[in-house]
Amino acid sequence: MASEKCFAKGSSAPGLVAKGQIRLYGMRFCPFAHRTRLVLHAKGIKHDTVNINLKDKPEWFLKKNPLGLVPTLETSSGQVIYESPITCDYLDEVYTDKKLLPADPFQKAQQKMMLENFSKITPYFYKIPLGKKNGEDISVLEAELKEKFVKLNEDLVNKKSKFFGGNAITMIDYMMWPWFERLEIFELKHCLDGTPELKKWTEHMSEDQTVKAPMFPTETYKAFYKTYADGKPNYDYGL
Repeated sequence: MASEKCFAKGSSAPGLVAKGQIRLYGMRFCPFAHRTRLVLHAKGIKHDTVNINLKDKPEWFLKKNPLGLVPTLETSSGQVIYESPITCDYLDEVYTDKKLLPADPFQKAQQKMMLENFSKITPYFYKIPLGKKNGEDISVLEAELKEKFVKLNEDLVNKKSKFFGGNAITMIDYMMWPWFERLEIFELKHCLDGTPELKKWTEHMSEDQTVKAPMFPTETYKAFYKTYADGKPNYDYGL
């Protein structure tokens, strides 16, 4: 069911989740749902995907998740889990092959702290393009984003590692990646200037098979985000 057209208000609910599988309710271009897709793929979890029209949400979806947010997971027994970090932690705990979070409590806490810090960076990916579209001065916002990238770069320098959790990709890398995949679309790639280790991290991540799997061509992203910026998101763009 992956990459199928989204379900909107008035649509019939999909069938039950198959036994031994899990279902992801998402939206093809949503960076938060992208996190969960990365974890599902990295761990090789059998799943199906139901895409949701976030402007015109189906009634049956709001019954499952009253907040109407994606990503949302549903198990074959009808259990529902939502919020992107929670869905990813759940998948890592339930499906124990290829653990993405460290076993050590302190290292795990470090990743959670990094994620909390990164949540303060993601708004810039929306504020800057919106400000630019509205003809506002975005120089201060760009300078702030560059400063935050410098700190991420310093973190990699201090760790002396390719990735944020060591020399192999772990949960924190997948949690951060969706926004870096969209740097070019948001015309923010220049904000990586002066952060050589962070730039190398983006290159290493781009080579990962899990990252390559759900990746859209830049032109597809650009076309979707244009419809989004115009207030009429075409969630089924390219289908």
